[in-house]
Amino acid sequence: MAEQVAVSHDVTKLVERIKDIKIAMMTTVEPSGELHSRPMYTHEPEADGTLWFFTEGDSAKIDEVQQERHVNLGYSKPDQNLYVSISGTATVVNDRQKIKDLWSEGLRAWFPKGSDDPNISLLRVDISRGEYWDQPSNVLVRAFGYAKAVATGERYQPTGDEHTKVNL
Repeated sequence: MAEQVAVSHDVTKLVERIKDIKIAMMTTVEPSGELHSRPMYTHEPEADGTLWFFTEGDSAKIDEVQQERHVNLGYSKPDQNLYVSISGTATVVNDRQKIKDLWSEGLRAWFPKGSDDPNISLLRVDISRGEYWDQPSNVLVRAFGYAKAVATGERYQPTGDEHTKVNL
């Protein structure tokens, strides 16, 4: 039997789930076609779902995004059983005013020259689709559910779990 997955067109469901998870695994495509993932700090998501990332202007990810704009972002909060996957298109943005607008002093650890560093670029990711698994049940409830499924021979059906696809 196929899994029934709710489908939504509401990007706020994705934004709500990632707003407290600051690090995403961003996956880009190398010129060879290989996938390349790396951790990236996510700036506060915009209400429309636009995501912003600071990066060095001469980094490999800039070249990768300029050749293939499709990216994937993976977010997880294992202690809360929350997992999010976002697909979108990335654009390199070198707007100095936008860099200043998004700048926070915590970024100085990666960019010691501050927001005026000419080697800072932004990656803007526009979400095209996303999917999340939000499983808030505690460990004991989940363990009981697993044991019950094994004992009865029925498929495990978690309660309170939400698995939703968001298409924009």
